Amino acid sequence: MTLLELQRRMAGAIMAPLGAADHLARAVDASAGEIVKPNGRLTSSERLEIYARSYWYRILDSLFDDFPGLRAIVGARAFDKLARAYLAEMPSQSFTLRNLGSRLTEWLSRHPGHAGKNPALALDMVRLEWAHVVAFDGPAEKVLGPEDLLELTPRMTFRLQPYITLLALEYPVDDLHLRVSELAEGHGEASNAVLRHKERRAVRRFSLKPEAIYVAVHRRDESVYYRRMDAGEFQLLEALRLGKPVGEAIDSVFGESDLPVDELRGKIEGWFRLWAEDGWFCHPGGESR
Repeated sequence: MTLLELQRRMAGAIMAPLGAADHLARAVDASAGEIVKPNGRLTSSERLEIYARSYWYRILDSLFDDFPGLRAIVGARAFDKLARAYLAEMPSQSFTLRNLGSRLTEWLSRHPGHAGKNPALALDMVRLEWAHVVAFDGPAEKVLGPEDLLELTPRMTFRLQPYITLLALEYPVDDLHLRVSELAEGHGEASNAVLRHKERRAVRRFSLKPEAIYVAVHRRDESVYYRRMDAGEFQLLEALRLGKPVGEAIDSVFGESDLPVDELRGKIEGWFRLWAEDGWFCHPGGESR
């Protein structure tokens, strides 16, 4: 066996899903002696199991930290089953734990049985929480400031900062996520059982009635924010994000609007001013900073 083959077998054994009671799966246990030697205190399987458990507990903890809202919605036990099933089917493909949940929205939409009693609510929360991860440390590009937008023309196009995500949601999960996050930050020395109880109580108190909302998940001064917007602002910003020229984007959203021209112009100018002040637009050439 070459060194490369040994490394691959070792990685495969460590990353293989754990079996019952978090012991090695049978197939891995049976071949442990081929890749790990025993010592005076531990068998080959016991030594390998230490590494396998360390790996799995670490990635499970990462999902636990990144998706507190989903955990509160489905419950701690269901979340553990969900996380293990997701990671078994969608193992890590990155050197960083940051990307671990990048495919959770896609996976959960195909496995609604893991999403609890209200899959639409759970999916909304996953989308919001992954957008939070992206906003927290996603790349930023050179900003177009207000001075760059003094002379808007109908043919101008814009690019949104890559760390910004626009979400059309069925439930106001932004409020629920903020509440759950506050509980997690404030529970201090309290046990996980206490935290889980508080999270479930927060979900019960939260209005589970559908309420269509539009949210931009972005960052400012190294902090992540959820900014709600009305449908018109969202649709215009989404049209610009898709690369439509300003004139075409405005016409596609407001071409049949009954609003007086002056009022509509004022709204649009105000939005552009706000977007520019927050640094949401970046240079079309994609200059990084």
